Amino acid sequence: MSQHGIHTIHTIHTVDTAFQREHFGAAYLVVENGRGAFIDCGTSHSMPLLMQAVQDAGLTPAEIDWVMPTHAHLDHAGGAGMLMQQLPNAMLVAHPRAAPHLIDPSRLIAGATAVYGAEEIARSYGTVVPVPAERVVIAQDEHVVDLAGRPLLCIDTPGHARHHYCVWDALSRCWFTGDTFGLSYRELDSAQGAFILPTSSPVQFEPDALKHSIARMLAYEPLGMYLTHYDRVGQSYADVEKLARDLYVQINAMEKLGRDADGEPDRHARLLKALTALYLQRAHEAQVPLDDAQVEQALAMDIELNAQGLACWLDRERR
Repeated sequence: MSQHGIHTIHTIHTVDTAFQREHFGAAYLVVENGRGAFIDCGTSHSMPLLMQAVQDAGLTPAEIDWVMPTHAHLDHAGGAGMLMQQLPNAMLVAHPRAAPHLIDPSRLIAGATAVYGAEEIARSYGTVVPVPAERVVIAQDEHVVDLAGRPLLCIDTPGHARHHYCVWDALSRCWFTGDTFGLSYRELDSAQGAFILPTSSPVQFEPDALKHSIARMLAYEPLGMYLTHYDRVGQSYADVEKLARDLYVQINAMEKLGRDADGEPDRHARLLKALTALYLQRAHEAQVPLDDAQVEQALAMDIELNAQGLACWLDRERR
């Protein structure tokens, strides 16, 4: 790991975007034959770290061909417009549902502001710059991006968001999963491996679609998964399969606890309590090296967002 928080496997550079804290949000710089592609890009605050990563990889900004935000959530794509200004030859690859929001981010900003408030948007995400429409390529399901002869396959993966794709890199036999394959923070690793949990953050959580998207990725028998939150999990297909089973169990549990809390006057408080209990139980079973208070602290933001996302899902189902 270099001083810039960058490390490399298979010409895949993990860049810590410094979102919220260290080792919380990642972008990936994939390098092939002297050309580069960014997969996810953090926020406008991440720009110096991304440009340093280009330099550390021995490239110039003109040698980056692609920017590939997995979906339009601001911690993954908020910096896309500003990054495109720095990369004269890059094209941006967008999910069909994400493209309009990246070209005109006003609705995206308004939606995020409704959840977090204007002050938090400025602190966490900085300035969100539009991406020129003529520099956007629409990635329908199974769209292939050519990175100097290295194919990067984009598949439609709803469940966390309907505007989400994941990226298959056949060379490393790994997926770049955005938020579809959940969250896993390195401080929760144990002798049993990575601790993982699904993310249902607002506003498009769909449990059945999410399980289907995970199954689609598993069909490629991946050796590892590059999560935006945070870094690679799995060194073999057996590792990945175990993590997928963990995700399925928790998605089913989240669905049930959501339905159990629905219709109650204190629904949000019940969801927070039930999610906290679920993740603490999982952490005990996984023998994570943190005590309960530390686990709760590490997952506090995700517990809050997962509760909000479950509420959105329950309300949408009722409509």
